Amino acid sequence: VQLQASGGGLVQAGESLRLSCAASGIIFSISGMAWYRQAPGKQRELVATVTSGGSTYYADSVKGRFTISRDNAKNTVYLQMNSLNSEDTAVYYCNSHLQRMRGGFEYDYWGQGTLVTVSS
Repeated sequence: VQLQASGGGLVQAGESLRLSCAASGIIFSISGMAWYRQAPGKQRELVATVTSGGSTYYADSVKGRFTISRDNAKNTVYLQMNSLNSEDTAVYYCNSHLQRMRGGFEYDYWGQGTLVTVSS
């Protein structure tokens, strides 16, 4: 299984970006999908999650500005980021909690990370 993240880049404060992350390979089902981020010198933190049924969770720091969504048919998770500020600068990682075969265990898989830089 591979997770391929894309969409990062350099933007000005107040602008928007949309991240995408597609899971590929032998996948039976994906329960949770999520975005994490790691700023320079800081620990990785959870940004947002979405379940297979569409329930979402957001960290307080991004609530009201970021929107997580997923396309189950494409095994893809998105993160729409609006009103970006310098504190959002980080490497963003996607995560999928998935099952590779019916009745198998669920495991976490990670994307390679995509850099988001917000200049003020």
